[in-house]
Amino acid sequence: MIEHLDEAVIPTGFDVPVDPLRRAAHYTGEPGCIAEARNFAAHFLHQLRTEWCAPIDTRADEEVLLVVSELVTNAERHSNGPYILDLEGTDSAVTVSVYDSSAALPLRFPKDPERIGRHGLEIVHALASEVTAERVPVGKRVRAVLRLSTTD
Repeated sequence: MIEHLDEAVIPTGFDVPVDPLRRAAHYTGEPGCIAEARNFAAHFLHQLRTEWCAPIDTRADEEVLLVVSELVTNAERHSNGPYILDLEGTDSAVTVSVYDSSAALPLRFPKDPERIGRHGLEIVHALASEVTAERVPVGKRVRAVLRLSTTD
């Protein structure tokens, strides 16, 4: 923060960011893209810790990376083209959005411990405070908001 006293500028401490940290990456669907997306998200979380002083503990870190993995995997499996991972974060939440070229909205299957596979969206719903899927001009966007603190 900066104070002005008799036209003199006096620095009083660190400025706090006001805009969310936002980063996006484009993936082609080639082998290794899911691991690249996880690495991209891990770097994003590191930036959020250092630039926003976000309280990202091991639990929150692992949950964000798992949601990124699930949403990117779904985009890779169910679309016929590239996809975009868009991350936005503050000191209290991270929003994971994945855009892909398929207009088909994802299906959330009922809980079934005997079903093999197709648990991705179920996992995302369990971890996120909000999950939305909507059609956009390029196909669809699936968005999940994860709170960084369990006390919110």
